[in-house]
Amino acid sequence: SDTGILGAEVRRGPLTISVVQRGNLSARNSAKITNSLEGESQILFLIEEGSAVSKGQLVAELDASALIDRKIGQEIATEGAKATFINAEQGYRIQESQNTSDVARANQNLEFAKTDLIKYVEGDWPQQLQEADETIEIAKEELAQAKDRLEWSEKLYEKGFLTRTELESDELQYSRSTIRLEQNKRNKDLLIKYDNPKELAVLNADVTEAIRELERVKLQAEARLVEKKSSMRSAKSKADFEIERLAKLERQISNAKIYAPEGGMVVYSRSEGRRGSENIIEEGARVYERQELMTIPRTGGMLAEVSLHESVIKKVTAGQKCRIFVDAIPGVTLHGEVEFVALLPDKNSWWSNPNQRLFRTRVSIFNENVDMRPGMSCAVEIIVAELADTIYMPLQAAFTQGNKTICFVDGQVVEVEIGQSNEKWIEVISGVDPGTVVALNPPAGFLAEGGGRADAAIVDENDVEDDSDTAAEATTAPGVHENDWGANGEDGERPEITPEMRERFRAMRGQGGDGGQRGGSPHGG
Repeated sequence: SDTGILGAEVRRGPLTISVVQRGNLSARNSAKITNSLEGESQILFLIEEGSAVSKGQLVAELDASALIDRKIGQEIATEGAKATFINAEQGYRIQESQNTSDVARANQNLEFAKTDLIKYVEGDWPQQLQEADETIEIAKEELAQAKDRLEWSEKLYEKGFLTRTELESDELQYSRSTIRLEQNKRNKDLLIKYDNPKELAVLNADVTEAIRELERVKLQAEARLVEKKSSMRSAKSKADFEIERLAKLERQISNAKIYAPEGGMVVYSRSEGRRGSENIIEEGARVYERQELMTIPRTGGMLAEVSLHESVIKKVTAGQKCRIFVDAIPGVTLHGEVEFVALLPDKNSWWSNPNQRLFRTRVSIFNENVDMRPGMSCAVEIIVAELADTIYMPLQAAFTQGNKTICFVDGQVVEVEIGQSNEKWIEVISGVDPGTVVALNPPAGFLAEGGGRADAAIVDENDVEDDSDTAAEATTAPGVHENDWGANGEDGERPEITPEMRERFRAMRGQGGDGGQRGGSPHGG
């Protein structure tokens, strides 16, 4: 007889629509310990995870050897900047003193110039004028005496008492006195007409120049002082900058040793790196500035943190009920609800896949277990909807053909209208009845002719898990033979997913209410 292929019955009953994603447990409230060193550094020492620490205890030490080398050079630069500032400060004070002396000297020169002018106007000039008048008066007296003497000598010469030579001598003396008087008069005129105006002009010019010199000295003093002050401020700024750089290096070196901010149990932080890989906290690992290294949980409860793909994020809202399964506590189901969904995707997820957007989601846990520890791996099932009574079939049995969703019953194509779905099951609104056996694989040549799997459009091909659970529940469909159907798609491989198939089925799911990302069960468990 013909060998039947894998098939499964269409069912009726309750169906849970959920989104399942793996994540980690974390404390609701914890003291975060971060790396404060700039740039990238290496962990030299790390206290063992789970250790109980007290406040102020050393929990980690980072490599600060490069900073120590920089500190030596910075100390030299700082001392040089301090010396430059001291020299500039002394230069400023010297300039202040020099300015005082220069201005005082210029003021003194001005006073001397004014004194010289007053002395000439009130002393030297009247004295010179008086001396000129006195010289003229003396010359007049001498001329009168020479005239009297000449007249007497002429009388004596006529009487024969004087010789001709003696008479001529008296005549010469009279002529000299006459000339001297005229010269003294001309000297006075020259003194009044030329010497006095010239001397006044020179002395007034000296006063004016002294005033200008005083102004120049003041301006030069101010300019030099401003220059010295600017140099001093610049040197001070440079010194302050170098001092701050040294202090910063010292703080950075101090930050290389990390101490517990409070007592408690140390838990290593787990985060996704830029390339999509996990940042592992261990001795020898390289860490970045502001990277969280570890936490010390406080009392206040636990959370589950997961990252949801953008394709399901619109289904998840705060307040939805959740089931949490902790790997380290098998057989225990914890309950909680969605507490927070990020509005924007996590940028770190872009590195691993530029087309992938993950949204951080936080789930509160109601019934905590004493064995729970921060950092434990867990699976979170977010309940999107609870369908109390509906018809559903395995997601693997749904296929696409053109714009239709179909399944195969007894080797025949049956068009179906679908609704919401989870990882394994899809709601059937119409097309098949409960109890109908649907094939889990398409007939040979179906994919080559443009057909596609509906589950391939719903579930990301990188996240598809083994279909053994569904296959285990499958039955052999009578009347359908293996030689007419591929074992798991054509050539025994999962079919290719075309972009058109994916977009079309996503649109159909959106019209039907959207299914879950992963997991879920037909009976809510």
